[in-house]
Amino acid sequence: QVQLVESGGGLVQAGGSLRLSCVASGLTFSSYNMGWFRQAPGKERDFVAAISWSGRSVHYADSVKGRFTISRDNAKNTVYLQMNSLKPEDTAVYYCAADSHTFIPLRGDFWGQGTQVTISA
Repeated sequence: QVQLVESGGGLVQAGGSLRLSCVASGLTFSSYNMGWFRQAPGKERDFVAAISWSGRSVHYADSVKGRFTISRDNAKNTVYLQMNSLKPEDTAVYYCAADSHTFIPLRGDFWGQGTQVTISA
C-alpha cells in the first residue's frame, strides 16, 4: 500500500532551521506532484509548498516565500522541505501529500502521518 513517512521535525529556536523529509513507497513517485501542508492547534490544515512531478515547477504559500524551499529526489522517492528563518508561527504538524492529478491547488491523493515542528520564541 502507499505510505508517506515524514521525518525531521523537532524543537528549534526562532531564527533556526529544519529540514523535513518525506519518503514515499507503494507508488510511482516520479508521477506524483508532491506537497507540504501544516496544521497548527485549533486551526485548519494549510498549504505550505508544492513541487511538480518533474521538479521543474514549485509553488509556495505567501507566508513561507523566501524562507522555505521544497525539493525532490525522484531516485530516492523523497521530497524535502528546507525551512529557514523559522518563526513561532511556523509551529504546527507538517504533513506530506502526493497528488497524481493536480498541482495548483495540490489536493492530495495520499497523506503522511505528520511530523511536529515547534519553534520557541
